[in-house]
Amino acid sequence: MKTTITAKKMQIPQNFTEYAESRINAKLSKFFGDEADAKIVISEIKNQIILELTVKYNSIIFRAERTAVDKNDALDDAIDKIIRQIRKNKTKIEKRLKDTAFIDSFAEPVDEQIDYEVIKHKKFKMRPMDIEEAILQMNMLGHSFFMFTNAETGEINVVYKREEGNYAVLEPEND
Repeated sequence: MKTTITAKKMQIPQNFTEYAESRINAKLSKFFGDEADAKIVISEIKNQIILELTVKYNSIIFRAERTAVDKNDALDDAIDKIIRQIRKNKTKIEKRLKDTAFIDSFAEPVDEQIDYEVIKHKKFKMRPMDIEEAILQMNMLGHSFFMFTNAETGEINVVYKREEGNYAVLEPEND
C-alpha cells in the first residue's frame, strides 16, 4: 500500500513516517491490495493534532478524521475508524475489496445487515450561483448541505457544513 504523508504548517519527524507506514500496512493491508493509496494530512491547532486519513482502492474512498494530543494516537484512532466503516458496510463492499479480505478478518459475527432504503426522491431546478450564495441558501433553508450549479465552472457542486463549523465544497473531478 502506498502511503503519502503531508504536513500543514508543521514538521513530520521520520519516526512518525515509519510508524504510520507500519501501522497502516499491519492493520489495513488485509483489506486492500497493493494498489491502494493511503494519504495522511496532519496539522496542529492549539496543541491538538488533527489527522485526516484517506484510503482509496477500487473507486472506494474511506476517510477518517481524528483529533488528539499525540500524532500516534490520532493515527491509531483514524485506522480504527476506517476498520469500523469496513465492518459496518461489510456486505456492501466486500465484492470490491480483496476477495479474501473478510474470511478471517473479524472473529465476531455481525448481527445485522444494513439495508439502505430511499424514502424520498426530490427534483428541483438549479440556477447558477457562486459558492457564497450557495452557503447562504443552505443556511436559510436550515440544511446541512446544498447542491448547486457553480456559476464559474458550470459543474454541479455540493456545499456542506463540517463538524467544526467551517464549510466545504464537493466538486466533480474528471479522470
